[in-house]
Amino acid sequence: MLSRHEDRKSSMRSVFNKAGLARRFIRSRDGAAAIEFAILAIPYFLVVFAIIETFLALIGEQLVSNATDTMARRLRTGQIASTITRDEFRKQFCAEVSILITCTAEEIKTPQKLYIDLRKFSAFADIPKSIPLTPNGQYYDLDTSAFGFSPGGPSTINMLRVYYRWQVTTDLIRPFLTRIRPKDGSMPSHFLIVATDAYLNEAYQ
Repeated sequence: MLSRHEDRKSSMRSVFNKAGLARRFIRSRDGAAAIEFAILAIPYFLVVFAIIETFLALIGEQLVSNATDTMARRLRTGQIASTITRDEFRKQFCAEVSILITCTAEEIKTPQKLYIDLRKFSAFADIPKSIPLTPNGQYYDLDTSAFGFSPGGPSTINMLRVYYRWQVTTDLIRPFLTRIRPKDGSMPSHFLIVATDAYLNEAYQ
């Protein structure tokens, strides 16, 4: 049998061993990188996706702007007849942006994302200079009530303005900064792209 003294020494060794294990566990760095990555992975990937989406939105904005310029030039030079129908014009515009934007048959007939305002004016001074917005409580939404479709003929003054609601997924901050929201007041899930061309039609025959 162990003496009382040896018993005490054995108990103390056991306590010291446990304390040593605890100290080694606290000092251990094994797996620290994996744990830190797991903690930071979600915000990291959100930032990465937000950067990618911003890049794509800017490309989409340039695409819509280029398509608006192209269609305005065709109208100005008479390549597109003034008798063209609204749906046919929308179809041609969709063909210009088909690299990134797909227009369904329903979208061409009933605008949900792509809005086209084509009108003629008696003077350049009459062309609207601001985006038409309608009050929605403390917020605003795009007002399409005055939008028209009138291509104009030779030597007429015209404006082609295009709006597109670009869908956004990881837009974390802008919804709290913008005052443009859907009519139901919910958080906006889109970036409103706007492109405008004002021009004088050539005196084509």
